[in-house]
Amino acid sequence: VQLQASGGGLVHAGGSLRLSCVASARTFWNNAMGWFRQAPGKEREFVAGIMWNGGRTSYTDSVKGRFTISRNNAENALYLQMNNLKPEDTAVYRCAAARGDLDSRNAADYNYWGQGTLVTVSS
Repeated sequence: VQLQASGGGLVHAGGSLRLSCVASARTFWNNAMGWFRQAPGKEREFVAGIMWNGGRTSYTDSVKGRFTISRNNAENALYLQMNNLKPEDTAVYRCAAARGDLDSRNAADYNYWGQGTLVTVSS
């Protein structure tokens, strides 16, 4: 099973991007999923997470009010709408599926990872 992320690109500060992550099989419909990012020279960090039915979401403080995570289980898809982007949002973003329906910000609780998609925000 693979997770395929897309939607990254170059955008000016204040702009928007929508990241998508599609699973190759209907495998994660009952798992929590999340987005993580890693900027050059920095540790990987949790960005946003969503429970299996979308009923609960969580965000790192720096993106609250700007980013929205959502999912469409019928289409095996996960999304991250990013608005009012800032240069400090520049990073490689990766989607991930948790080991179960976990409300976790710990990367160790996620056992399937998509490849990264690069988001670059210019000032």
